[in-house]
Amino acid sequence: MSSTRRVALSLALAMAPGAAWAQGAGATGYPTVDRVEFVLECMQKNGGKQEFLYKCACLVDEIARAYTYDDFVEASTAARYQSLAGERGGVFRDPPQVRETAKRYLQTQGDAMKHCGVPR
Repeated sequence: MSSTRRVALSLALAMAPGAAWAQGAGATGYPTVDRVEFVLECMQKNGGKQEFLYKCACLVDEIARAYTYDDFVEASTAARYQSLAGERGGVFRDPPQVRETAKRYLQTQGDAMKHCGVPR
């Protein structure tokens, strides 16, 4: 495990439960491990730079304000797999409700990224 990943994991585990609850996100039921995975993936997408620890934590907090955990899982999955090719991808591309769910999530995520200083 890289030192950046260890630091991020340690900080997220130490801070996430208290910080998330203080900001009201604890009531939405986001498991700590999922918050940590989100932050680590976000950091990795941004070159693994330490500065993104706080920016990516901000991002997941903003999303947690907009979505319950179950709605987040549904919406982020729909958005992630919109470009999946073939018949399997049709489940995420074709139904209008799924397309709208993905579109709303991507808009919410984009707004949160601007707010938190995370590049697209």
